[in-house]
Amino acid sequence: MTDGVFGRESGHEQVVFCQDQASGLKAIIAIYSTALGPALGGTRFYPYSRESDALDDVLALSRGMAYKNALAGLDLGGGKAVIIGDPSTTKTEALLRAYGRFVQSLGGRYYTACDVGTYVADMDVIARETRFVTGRSPDHGGAGDSSVLTAFGVFQGMRAAAEFRWGSADLAGRHVGVSGVGKVGHILVGHLVEAGARVSVTDVNPAAIERVKSAYPAVEVVADNATLLRMPLDVFAPCALGGALNDTTVPELGAEVVCGAANNQIAHPGIEKSLEDRGVLYAPDYLVNAGGVIQVSDELHGFDFERAKRTAAGIFETTKAVFELAKAEGVPPATAADRLAERRMSEVGRLRSILTV
Repeated sequence: MTDGVFGRESGHEQVVFCQDQASGLKAIIAIYSTALGPALGGTRFYPYSRESDALDDVLALSRGMAYKNALAGLDLGGGKAVIIGDPSTTKTEALLRAYGRFVQSLGGRYYTACDVGTYVADMDVIARETRFVTGRSPDHGGAGDSSVLTAFGVFQGMRAAAEFRWGSADLAGRHVGVSGVGKVGHILVGHLVEAGARVSVTDVNPAAIERVKSAYPAVEVVADNATLLRMPLDVFAPCALGGALNDTTVPELGAEVVCGAANNQIAHPGIEKSLEDRGVLYAPDYLVNAGGVIQVSDELHGFDFERAKRTAAGIFETTKAVFELAKAEGVPPATAADRLAERRMSEVGRLRSILTV
């Protein structure tokens, strides 16, 4: 891929490189669109091996957030940020507060939240330097851990996929493989067990596996992701990092449905067609994992968990609508979801051109 932002022709409105040498901060904030409102998206703290990898990630993630927020019916645009470094060794109060200063400098064009490598406590620290933060702790009037409604939304999307594929939203007896049982995956497993599903899991972190087995002893542990992916599952749920669906994995996929929490599951354009050709029903990631952004965005109105949960429950109907549109137009669900999101960004975004007094 061409180096630099402009060479990518990504369509982003703004990309900001942030550095504070004293604290060691190296971050990139990307705003894809503010057509529907200020951009909202989490901050990922990750030890990228190259700056170009961090840029690729933040550009893809921020675009996904714009589509996610649009499909979720939120009056918010899409943005994302990445901090380059190992959060276990380089995360400090000074670094987070320096990052907060850069978020504040954007004047509300971008609101941040938690993502991989960042937590509610980090948002409270960042908020000491900027008011444009969501996902704060309940003690500070925030929504707390957004994993709760992220998992709930994925579960609703999975129920919708089951109804479309098998005629019933009931997941009892269905075999679901969850790849990645961290913050979101662990909660999703709980929903599945409660629904009566047979659950198999894998994770590179032994502690995460131990925590799941302690809570849900009947869950089956699989050696690795490759093994889980090849199993004859009803549903494969990728809940770790992106790129799980690629030229190597899709031909080996043993599931009839893919529905998970990970962002950017499709490694590159064309994979959605490969899934369609194999008869695999794919629930677009940014559609079904929108529960988290619904949860944290509710803070902007004075947080009410039950209100946010009711909104997140709507992911069930939205997912069904995407599948029906895909069927009607003869396109993969990912294409149908894109069309719905783009239509809303265009139609509602156009209203911003109408002058008000």
